[in-house]
Amino acid sequence: MLILDDILDSGRTLKAIKERLEAESGAVDVRSCVLLRKNVQRVAEISADHVGFDIPDEFVVGYGLDYNERYRNLPYIGVLKPEAIARHA
Repeated sequence: MLILDDILDSGRTLKAIKERLEAESGAVDVRSCVLLRKNVQRVAEISADHVGFDIPDEFVVGYGLDYNERYRNLPYIGVLKPEAIARHA
């Protein structure tokens, strides 16, 4: 079984999904693939088996990644500037 996710940041979501699938699906092997892997210390101890791109610890938006329901439909992945975050907080 393969889990596809957009971004690996804290690791909480990927770990929870993987553990649930392992427990409930009967799959012999559960692997993961992420488009983006942030270079940060993870809260949950997990790593992705396949990674598209490693990125620095910045807030990214676009291609489905959003901030407060905004920027999700951008046709590219971009870094959200801190002043934009403060303006919409």
